[in-house]
Formats: sequence, structure tokens, C-alpha cells
Amino acid sequence: MLHPIHSPHAVSRLRTARLARSPKPFSARGGWLKERCAGCRLAITHCLCNLRPKVATRAGMCLLMSDIEALKPSNTGWLIADVVADTFAFEWTRTAVDPALLALLADPQWQPLVVYPGEFVEAARVVQAIPGLAQPGRPVPDKRPLFILLDGTWAEAGKMFRKSPYLDCFPMLSLNPDQPSRYKLRRSKRDDLHCTSEVAALCLELASEPRAAQTLAAYLDVFIHHYLQAKYQSPVDLESDAHQRLRELRTLGPIVGQAG
Repeated sequence: MLHPIHSPHAVSRLRTARLARSPKPFSARGGWLKERCAGCRLAITHCLCNLRPKVATRAGMCLLMSDIEALKPSNTGWLIADVVADTFAFEWTRTAVDPALLALLADPQWQPLVVYPGEFVEAARVVQAIPGLAQPGRPVPDKRPLFILLDGTWAEAGKMFRKSPYLDCFPMLSLNPDQPSRYKLRRSKRDDLHCTSEVAALCLELASEPRAAQTLAAYLDVFIHHYLQAKYQSPVDLESDAHQRLRELRTLGPIVGQAG
């Protein structure tokens, strides 16, 4: 049952649809707990639904998710949808494209930007800043940035990037994080990779939305703490640095309150 303070967001709805057509129940790897909260996917004893912030942003997020990514409790695209109201989520397949995705990408209010390492495409397509942001003499941007995030393992993200020709017409935003990833819930063969939520926070920072970026980063740290404490059957430390940062951010604008 979904936590009463929330209504399903895009990733939650995608998860429900994916479960509905699954031939057998999905079992998260490790089997370290039996009952999870439907609102945050954590153990009921370590639920963080009451800590979930929602931030007013001009930027939007478009998650292209690999087959079972939305089902994984460790997925951090879910956190983006918790925080950023204009988050859209679509399951990626090689053979078909959701018409709703194409309609979103064609919506004139948005400037889509594919977020992916610039080393894999021609230099002319790569941008290091957000096109159309407010500038001297043009205080109001023409379009809202829509960050297209490929949500899956590194191998899955590479496949999505190579086999999605409908994305080829959009600029590619290449990020260069100067801090190592704080994500501890999955192993990666590449030390320079960051989880989807970390990438989204970097995008929000570039889009001149520092409060949203800081809130998403703090919320990710809180999620990691709750997840690991549940895994090792230890209590949550509500006075941890991450919890204190999130509380401080929740008392300042432009956070607009609980997600609903």
C-alpha cells in the first residue's frame, strides 16, 4: 500500500505497469528483507516517506529506464521523481518507442538534452552548459531544460545511447564531476561513474537551480543511510549529517512541501 502522503509519480507508475505484466513476482537481489514500503521501497522499519521533499524547479527530468530498473529498490531515478515534480519516466526497448516519449521530446516548452559522456560522440554535438539559460539582455529563457537520463547499468546505458536514433538530433550534455560518487549500493567496473540521482543533481546545478541540486544530493545520502541500515538491521540515525542537511534545506525556499 502506498504511503498516505504520496500519490504515484512517474517512476512509481512505471514500476506498477512493469510488475503487472511480469510472469512471476520480482525478487530483489539479496533477499535481506521481506516487506517493503510501497512509497520508498525500503523496509517498513526504515521508511523515509515522511522525509521526502518536493522542490519547485524549472528544469524537467526524462528517465529512460532499462527493463527492470524501475523494480530495483536501489534505483535512484525514483528519488529524482520524489523531488522534481516534472519527472517523466519511460521503459526503454530497442524495437519500439513510446509515443508519449516522442510527444514529450517534441513539446515546444522543452529543450531536451541527452546526458552522456562526451567522449562517445562528435565534439560538435557536445555542450558543457545549458542552452537558452537566462543571459544579460535575455532574462527569460526561451525553453525549459529537459534532461534525458539513461537509467540502468553502464552497459545498459551504452546500449540505450547507441540504439535510440530519435535522440540523435538533441545536444548532448557532458558532465565532468570533480567529486567521486557517494553511491554505495551497487558495484561498478568504472570508478568515474555516478548514479542517476547524482547526475540529476549535477544537471540541476548547471541549470542554475542550486537549492534543488543540494536537496536531491542530501535526499540521496539519507536514502543510502536508510537502505544500508535496513540491510544490516541497524537503527536509523536521524541526527546524521545527511539528515541534518536535508532538514535545513526543507526549512528554506523554494521547497514547496511534501510530494502529493
